[in-house]
Amino acid sequence: METYTRQTAQAVAVQDDPTARELLHRAFDRTSRWRADFAGFTAALIVNDNGVEHRGTAQVTMPRSVEVTVAEPDLQQWAQQQLAMMAGHRGYRAFDQADGKYVLTLGPEEAHPLGRLVYIHGDGMNSRYRVRDERICQIQRSMERVKFTINIEDTMLTRDDKVLTTRFTVYYFAPSTGQLTQVESFADDYCEVGGIVLPKARRVTFADNGEARVREVILSEHVVHAP
Repeated sequence: METYTRQTAQAVAVQDDPTARELLHRAFDRTSRWRADFAGFTAALIVNDNGVEHRGTAQVTMPRSVEVTVAEPDLQQWAQQQLAMMAGHRGYRAFDQADGKYVLTLGPEEAHPLGRLVYIHGDGMNSRYRVRDERICQIQRSMERVKFTINIEDTMLTRDDKVLTTRFTVYYFAPSTGQLTQVESFADDYCEVGGIVLPKARRVTFADNGEARVREVILSEHVVHAP
């Protein structure tokens, strides 16, 4: 998934809906995240680019530092981007520090397969989520330069009954025309080290020059940093 920049949040006149807030808060609390004192980890790394392997190392230092060493610059940047995305999604934060700090409202009642629509007002990304069974099943964001929809297709439960995404697909659209420009399919695997669930592998399939290209980042020999 491509990185994006959050636009400046703007004040909104919409009134917050307690039902929408409760719905999203429950889904947020069910999502698996690392503890507040989790410092990060190091690991051996393999980047498999459509069948060609490149070996290196990875270091994730919470909350925001990710370093990857791979000889090929493009693959190093790609692997670093993937790990930064994983760490960003798994990093500790309270609901009031995340989507809960914005005004939330509900979409119309409907029997959508992915659940009830929740609007996030004022986040600078025109975000909308679909929530079903205390899980976020779809994320939509629209900005000046990028528009995308994430469908969360499969999840797992951790030992503490939290939800961890294992498969999702990202659809990219041209903001001006709505035309589909790219599709990326993600499959994630995990391992447990010292009672902490860490990323083990991520496989990404995407379109490139008329073919479906596959890249995979594989992590092993994890060492958890001391708090």
